[in-house]
Amino acid sequence: MGTLVSQIANKPGNTHRFCIAPMMDCTDRHCRYLLRLVTRRTRLYSEMVTSAAIVRSPDPGRFLEFGPAEKPLAMQLGGSEPVQLAEAARRAESWGYDEINLNVGCPSERVTSGRFGACLMAEPALVAECVGAMRAAVRVPVTVKTRIGIDDLDSDEHLDEFISTVAAAGCNTFIIHARKAWLHGLSPKENREIPPLRYDRVYKLKRSFPHLEVVLNGGLKSLDAASAALTAADGTALDGVMLGRAPYDAPYMLAEVDRLFFGDTAAAPGRAAIATDYIAYARDVIAGGLRPHHVLRHMVGLFHGCAGARGWRQAVARVGQSGTDLHELKALAQRIDEQVALAA
Repeated sequence: MGTLVSQIANKPGNTHRFCIAPMMDCTDRHCRYLLRLVTRRTRLYSEMVTSAAIVRSPDPGRFLEFGPAEKPLAMQLGGSEPVQLAEAARRAESWGYDEINLNVGCPSERVTSGRFGACLMAEPALVAECVGAMRAAVRVPVTVKTRIGIDDLDSDEHLDEFISTVAAAGCNTFIIHARKAWLHGLSPKENREIPPLRYDRVYKLKRSFPHLEVVLNGGLKSLDAASAALTAADGTALDGVMLGRAPYDAPYMLAEVDRLFFGDTAAAPGRAAIATDYIAYARDVIAGGLRPHHVLRHMVGLFHGCAGARGWRQAVARVGQSGTDLHELKALAQRIDEQVALAA
């Protein structure tokens, strides 16, 4: 374990006040290690894993493996079969995950054809049954990530019915992507961009269910925007925010999260220190047989917005292909960080 991670792992008092979204092909264990170097307190999520993959695999560890430095950490599951979800949740808890999150928000056709993701918004009783089965199987919280609606099922009344039905089964935390989803005709990327954002629907949901923890997701691209979104103009206060693509593309934007959202006064490490620790981590996992690109790709945006960012991106891509010159990557990070400090 790198020096920075050994200092910041397992800090107490973390909540859903600031979260990083589960993202397919992004938030693997290597990405989460990098993000934890930047922020101590943010709640991290796994990529979505289907309950069938965990239960049926002869090696479920390849889906469940993580390092203690990544905590607090939630496992996001996809599925709609209560018994199978319960077993997958039980296994995830036994591996040490702090939360089980059910995906009721992904609109991809592949996910819909498997009868999980956003299409389950049309079946609140089934979602409640799934949540109830998982709640009976684990002691950690079971949460739900969902949309404000799908297709023509996008009224306040339908959303309220969905939330109340699922909450009655034992879910106290709902992460709401503040867009509806079109299950046909739009790609997952388009479903993140084309349906209009309706933060007002999320604030109204919190007013209707003040006893529930409501976390806002969707369209938040900066810490200022995330902080502002926590409170509506009428004073309605949400319990947290979740960001995804923006921090993945520019992970150092998270350096101020612990101070702004959690009141943590500890100084955030610099980019060069983060790069040094992550490169040491990468060297270890590459030596274990992982292809360099798979671990180094998460570092591409570390110097986003800095003079020298383009050269950094090119260097990471080159080393990711060759698997050599990790020491040169470390030296480049130090040089860029020094130039940033001089320009400040």
